[in-house]
Amino acid sequence: MNSSSSGIIRLVAVFKLIKAALLIAVGVGILKLIHADVASELDHWVRRLGLDPGSHYLDRALQKITSTSPHKFKELGIGSFVYAALFLTEGIGLWLMKRWAEWFTVVITSSLVPLEVYEIYRHPTAIKILVLVLNIAIVVYLLYRIKYDSRAPEGRGDRR
Repeated sequence: MNSSSSGIIRLVAVFKLIKAALLIAVGVGILKLIHADVASELDHWVRRLGLDPGSHYLDRALQKITSTSPHKFKELGIGSFVYAALFLTEGIGLWLMKRWAEWFTVVITSSLVPLEVYEIYRHPTAIKILVLVLNIAIVVYLLYRIKYDSRAPEGRGDRR
């Protein structure tokens, strides 16, 4: 395997690890809201981040969040940690250049594409579209790599 190929795999690994770190932070933040005064906590963060409290979109988001039950916060937090675990597994396996991680990433990433498309259909944003394009590119690249490496002479493409 050449160094540019391993560099791309490591870049994908870093992308997965960043997604995992963000999901862990989100999960911790969500679980902290279970036993907190959600409205005052959100007000604190709106002011701290310098957001416009009079914004129509922000007001709608805050209303939706404050009406969310503690049980739903718990489900969202746990779901965030489950996805983070998947991304950590992908990222670490890819960083270590393991063949199983390439297959695992292809399966997991491609299985999430329909959800990403649905989310873009419901609420399109540039970030969602960018993440979808990146994920599709990752799947295509890994499938190409898997196919190419499987043709390598014995011993050269065998990464377990």
